[in-house]
This record gives sequence, C-alpha cells and structure tokens, in this order.
Amino acid sequence: MSPEPLPAMNPLKSIYNWWAGLAKAFRHEMHTITHDAGVLVFFVVLPLAYPIIYTIIYNPEVVENLPVAVVDNSRTAQSRELVRMTDATPELELYDYATDMGEARRWWSEQKVVGVLEIPADYAASIGRDEQAHVTFFCDMSLLLRYRAALSALTSVQLATGSQITQARIDALGADGLISASPVEVDTNFLGDTQQGFASFIMPGIVVLILQQSMVLGICLIAGTRSDRRRRGDYITDRDDYRAPASASVLGKALAYTFFYIPATLFILHYVPVIFRLPHQGDAIQWLLFSLPLLLASAMFGLTLSHMMREREDAFIYIVFTSVVFLFMSGLTWPMFAMPDALHALSRVVPATAGVEGFVHINSNSATLAEQSHNYLWLWFLAAAYFVGAVILQAILNRHARRALSRA
Repeated sequence: MSPEPLPAMNPLKSIYNWWAGLAKAFRHEMHTITHDAGVLVFFVVLPLAYPIIYTIIYNPEVVENLPVAVVDNSRTAQSRELVRMTDATPELELYDYATDMGEARRWWSEQKVVGVLEIPADYAASIGRDEQAHVTFFCDMSLLLRYRAALSALTSVQLATGSQITQARIDALGADGLISASPVEVDTNFLGDTQQGFASFIMPGIVVLILQQSMVLGICLIAGTRSDRRRRGDYITDRDDYRAPASASVLGKALAYTFFYIPATLFILHYVPVIFRLPHQGDAIQWLLFSLPLLLASAMFGLTLSHMMREREDAFIYIVFTSVVFLFMSGLTWPMFAMPDALHALSRVVPATAGVEGFVHINSNSATLAEQSHNYLWLWFLAAAYFVGAVILQAILNRHARRALSRA
C-alpha cells in the first residue's frame, strides 16, 4: 500500500512546520543524549577525561638528568672535558665510568642507565692531528622523549666542543682576538612551544581531534541504536523525526550536539591549557568564533557517517580506529608538505584537519581569525557540504520510514 500524498500547504504553514520540526528534533535529540549512558560517556566523560589523562602522561614535558654510563677508552684531558660538558647539560647526568662495554651493558640491563657514551682510544689523537674525532652514544629508544633529550644535549655538547677546538686552533696560529670561532651568534626562539615540551607541541592539536571524535562517536552510537530498532520494526519511537522535513531534522540534531558541546569546548580549549600551563596565547574571542564552524562541521560529519551504522557497536568498529589515522592526517606528527597529494586532499575532508591547524595558530602563535580565514571558511564549507549529504540520506530514510508507518 503506497503512502497517501501529503496535502498542499500554504507557504506560512510550511515555514511553521519546518521550524516546528527543527524544534522537535532539537528537543528529541537532547532527550536522547541525556538519557543514554553510552552517549553521555562519549559526550561528557571522554572529552573531559581524555585531555587530562593525555596531558598528565606527557608531563613533565622536559626530561632531565637521564643517567648515562661512560666508557672512556681515551682517558685523556680532552675526553674528561667532553664527559664534564655532557654531565653539565640539564638533560644528561653521569652515572659512573664503566671499565668496558660489558659493564655498561650490565648497568643497562639492570636499568641503572638509559644511555652509554663510548669515547674511542684515538679521540685526543684525532683532535691533535686536526682530524674529525668520533664518539658513539647508545640510547634507550623505548621512550622517544629520552632519545630526543639525549640528542639535544649531545648536539649542544658537540657544537660547544667544536667551537672550543676551532678557537684553540685559531689561537695557535697567532690570530687571537682577530678571528672568532663563532662569528655569528644564533638565538633560537621556539614560537608556540617555548619549553620545547611534547605536551606543549601536541596537546593543543589533540584536544581538537578529541572534540571531533567524541562527538562523532556519540552521534554514531545514537544512529546505531535507532537503526537496530528499525530492523525490529520499531518506527514509532522516532516518528516525529521521520515526518519532519529532512533539512529541519538534520539541522535540529546538529544544533543539539553543538549546544551540548559548548561546555566541553570551553573546558578543553581554555581550562586544560590553563591548568597544565600549555601554550595559550590567543585571544579567547578569536578561538571561540573559530570553534563554532568546527563543532557544526563535526556534527554534520557525524550525521553523514551515522547512516553507515547498523548496530550500536558499529560506532566502535568504524570510528574508533580512525582516531590514529586522523591524527596523522592533521599534520601534527606527519608534516603536510611531506604527504602525498592524494592523502593531503583526503585529509582536508576531515573537519579536525583544518580545526587543528587553525586552532594551533590562534592558540599558540596568537594568530587572528582573519589570518586563519582560509581554515575558518573551509570549516563552514565542510559544514554546508556535510549538511547537504546528511539531508539527502535523511530524506531517503524518511521516505522508507513513512512507508513503514503507513503499513503499520
């Protein structure tokens, strides 16, 4: 039995019904969110707990006083000076001299040291012959923060030692005071990450990804539940949603998700950086305005993907594993310029990519909304594009639902 055609309505009545459908969709979605424990975990617990857990893991940001064993096969004044300079760095600390590599390996296996500095027997002789001296450093790579700290410390020692040797050679030529070993002083300023810490570098971007992923997971969980009910023939529960215009239904749901996420957004983008002293230099009005299309685009993105869900558990299968993929595509751990063109183009369809780039610039480097207008406008474009996609899919679903309701 085919459904009866809808009676013709005047324009004012159509407008009224559209806004009424939007209001019903908004109220119904807010009721669903607040009465579903699983959705509340994704919409409340996850965005509140994940930033704190991640930031605690990465704090303290700078690794200091890593114990290092030294195997000094040279036993000269030059080698002792190298060890002294290494011990003077804030990142590395001399644990003890090892008689040979066997003893150093034993200390390593006993977890007394995380690195071994081996100085060859010809270290001083190579310097004396104006040849390049080689020093070997073995580092524990189980934690990249340790390797990064050790590499930074040894690079500083290498530059300082090279400068001293060069200056000594210049002095030996009788050009003391006329030539400097370092004619140019380099003053390095790390914009947006003054502490050079891992949390300060990655957390401002990860929090944006957490906002998107937690919202999409919650939306897909709701959709999976409704899809499971429809398979059992239950169309009555959401009949107001099916009878409303598809555009009103989609926009009402998206506004409900966006409204519900305002407190979490304020907590994640403002209070988490303040609590953990992460970079937070941008103007609050700028990043608040930037977060609006980010939330709407994420909501529309989730509503579009939600039509793939057939069961409640599908949200975990299809969405959770994408978090790592989206993290790489955001440019935080894989620079955009190093990505293949196809992958870079694919990354732009994910709202979090433009969201991460824009928020990091505004939050950490004090950029203005005008300076990030390309990301800001792109998020509005994604919101509109996914809105159209969600409306088309919702209209198809509504047509099938109305046919089922007419047969009931």
